[in-house]
Amino acid sequence: MKNPVWIILASLLVAAAGVASLSFRDLRRDANPTASPIVLYCAAANRVAVEAVLDRYRREYSRQVLVEYGPSQTILSRCEIGATGDLFLPADDSFLQIAHEKNLVAERIPIGAMRAVLVVPKGNPKSIQSWSQLVGGQVRLVQADPDAAAIGKVTRQKLTEKGLWDQLHQTTAAFRGTVTDVANDVQLGAADVGIVYDAVLASYPELEAVQIDELGDVVSHVQVGVLNSATQPSAALHLARYLTAKDRGLETFAKYGLQVATGDQWADRPELTLFAGSMLRPAIADTIEKFKQREGVDVSTVYNGCGILVGQMRGGQLPDAYFACDVEFMKQVADHFPDPVDVSQNELVIVVPKGNPKQIGSLKDLTRPGLRVGIGHEKQCAMGWITQVTFREGGIQNEVMSNVTVQVPAGDMLVNQMRAGSLDAAVVYLSNAAGAADILDAVAIEGLPCSVAVQPWAIYKDSKFPQTAGRLFQKIRSPESQADFEAEGFRWQSAIGEK
Repeated sequence: MKNPVWIILASLLVAAAGVASLSFRDLRRDANPTASPIVLYCAAANRVAVEAVLDRYRREYSRQVLVEYGPSQTILSRCEIGATGDLFLPADDSFLQIAHEKNLVAERIPIGAMRAVLVVPKGNPKSIQSWSQLVGGQVRLVQADPDAAAIGKVTRQKLTEKGLWDQLHQTTAAFRGTVTDVANDVQLGAADVGIVYDAVLASYPELEAVQIDELGDVVSHVQVGVLNSATQPSAALHLARYLTAKDRGLETFAKYGLQVATGDQWADRPELTLFAGSMLRPAIADTIEKFKQREGVDVSTVYNGCGILVGQMRGGQLPDAYFACDVEFMKQVADHFPDPVDVSQNELVIVVPKGNPKQIGSLKDLTRPGLRVGIGHEKQCAMGWITQVTFREGGIQNEVMSNVTVQVPAGDMLVNQMRAGSLDAAVVYLSNAAGAADILDAVAIEGLPCSVAVQPWAIYKDSKFPQTAGRLFQKIRSPESQADFEAEGFRWQSAIGEK
């Protein structure tokens, strides 16, 4: 007869093996076996909302997400010291700014805002309604540690500016590690009142908020940042886009009390459409390709003369973003593209064959009888429009137009005709000339500020992906992109006032 103890042990081992097998199968179902888990460092204040979003994300996608919660300062230090992880979601964007200054984060995407309120038991048994009651010494007040937690930090900062912090500090019975520790103290009766974010109370039905004027401007803006330590940035950005999508993560954050930001429509792989003037292509093509690879998105680019692009937009073809060759062609669609930002400058030059055999030194020389001159088309591209303004301001418009043999929608076409020898001179952008310096010389146009074009960028007001388009713009404005622009003959707009 078998020993009954061994029978029991054997049964337990079989049962344990079954549980382990089930857990392993669940893990494999919820995780992408070809990728490492996404690691998210998250402030405790956002825990309940984030867990709800991640639960939905795991149901929709086979990706494993590991989360480490804690006070914002603590998890910031974790990101810095550990130099690991993919995403950082503190309770206040000041921690992301610090992380940015320390080169710990790349992209930052807004989620929403939380406000500081007093938290009391349901029914407010102590009838706390004012600052004087809060600091009068008759109630037990707890706060989150201002050196560790975001709510404590922003409360101290704002009240210090008003000269109220010392009074509050002296009447605080205890400081806790996180905002949820404060709420727990009040719920358990260890404190009469605490200071928390309004969004935290969504998971505490036994508690309620009391608003007082002194805390009215104590607001934290919440963003999620993609860490530079991310080993799989496309996967990290996929989750970041999910957390900040208006029909995914932001829906949940709103339910938990956040005043949510403007988010993108959710798409597993968004496709942006960008309209850009032809002359910008050499300066931005590489940046766009790198952006696509990092973000895991598609960018459909349409390059053409800005006059043609404006015609397409007026006909209803509206892209997510528009990068114009000159401000004049942004103004023509201003109702669709508010708040443009100037990025760069380009100037008109006269290109001539190497060695300048016709000895062309100024605009006036283009009026010589018999010269074959090429220019941009006034209605099809910004270059053509600015050329006509320059001719007019230079007092040569009528004379020079008799020598114009071709008008085209892009400067590259004129460069090609110069290469072929079918033109004696052409008026193009300096960036067009830079790419043909081996066979062409560029003659500056002196004394006419109108010959300088400024290139603005704007996002379509009804874009489905304003945040993603905004991140593309940040890449366009990066130091690496600036080097590309300057190598192509552009001047960087942000440096104009510094020279």
